[in-house]
Amino acid sequence: MTVVCVLCDPPRPGLVLPELVEDGPLTASEAADLYAAMLKDTFVAVERSGGDLLVNYRPEELLPAEHRRDEGEAEAEVRALAAAVVSDPDDVRFEVQVGSSYAARAGNTATHLLREEAVDSVAVVRGTAPFVTRATIDSAAMKLRTTPVVLGPAPDGRVFYAAFTEPIDFADAFAAPEVATLAARGDEAGLGVDFLPMQPVLRTPGDLDTVVPLLAARRDAERVVPKETAPLLAEFGLLD
Repeated sequence: MTVVCVLCDPPRPGLVLPELVEDGPLTASEAADLYAAMLKDTFVAVERSGGDLLVNYRPEELLPAEHRRDEGEAEAEVRALAAAVVSDPDDVRFEVQVGSSYAARAGNTATHLLREEAVDSVAVVRGTAPFVTRATIDSAAMKLRTTPVVLGPAPDGRVFYAAFTEPIDFADAFAAPEVATLAARGDEAGLGVDFLPMQPVLRTPGDLDTVVPLLAARRDAERVVPKETAPLLAEFGLLD
């Protein structure tokens, strides 16, 4: 069974999805709402899969000073998001992130789970890939039975999913291009690497050019769309 670790921040205006505000069409408040919606869709996908959901959040002391609030508020915010959508919030594990960078925090979480808790496999995700579904997570789990590193490529050399049955050298492992760096680290560790089909992520204005038409196409074809994310983008006037 894969422990799927959603590495996230509390959904605060100005903290999350800053590029969609600075260079894109959203206000800081809208970006925070969009981030929260994508996290909710991710939580639901993990809960419906064969994996276990671990919400790995940045505590107040690891946030930029201008976005800090009282101790414990970050946890309360991400717990509230999960409680709003999962069937049993008591089944969700919440842990603070440890580390000075995303790679360090992802590496600390994955390595601890694999070595200290002896879990079978660990996946790390940011929660900003709106098309991740139960089937995506279960497909990765099947690949992990025979291949120690499974990566989900995203446009521009990024990844939307990274899963492991053994630790790699995580120092700067998410340096651009992420998919190539992570694959190289797997190879350096003598581990086989496999890949999921590419999926878009939504972090920058350019990502909207991929995500929005795909959402519209899936909606018009009466296929499944992310329950929280799609209506919000429509509310913002981005999904006609």
